[in-house]
Amino acid sequence: MPGIGPRSAERIALWIVQARGDQPQEIARAITVTRQAIHPCALCGYFTTEEICEICQDPSRAADQLCVVEQPTDILPLEKTSAFRGRYHSLGGKISPLDHVGPEDLRIKELLDRIEKEKFSEIIFALAADVEGEATTNYLVDLLKGKPVTLTRIARGLPAGGGLESADELTLYQALTGRTKL
Repeated sequence: MPGIGPRSAERIALWIVQARGDQPQEIARAITVTRQAIHPCALCGYFTTEEICEICQDPSRAADQLCVVEQPTDILPLEKTSAFRGRYHSLGGKISPLDHVGPEDLRIKELLDRIEKEKFSEIIFALAADVEGEATTNYLVDLLKGKPVTLTRIARGLPAGGGLESADELTLYQALTGRTKL
């Protein structure tokens, strides 16, 4: 399981073996029920128990802005900021030829269909600043060039509390070229 190292996994396994009562069975049941109840939203790919998630159903959100992310889990940190109140679209990954992931393996067709139907004025790309994320963004930008929509990407730079000595050259370059006036 992600985030659980060998020592934690060992502790969990020992607890399951030594636990009294039905706590391990209750946990297993809860995992099974959750896995069966939660599925991707038919529109954006986020997690939901309904056909359409709460974000897509929310009429107070800006219907003309769409933020494109790699995975549904990328929506969580964006939502925590409360800085974006538009719609989302999860691609389900990024183009990665080395991992045998091409455009046809992603939710790009669904994205193009949404853009045609929902008439967004701005599409914000929030994909990783790595080679695959850039390739995916560039591929999508090429597909959308002729559409009457503004294409933007999230700003990049140094993380809060991060020093210059630990930043890579690309991050420093983007931080310098994307600087804003005070």
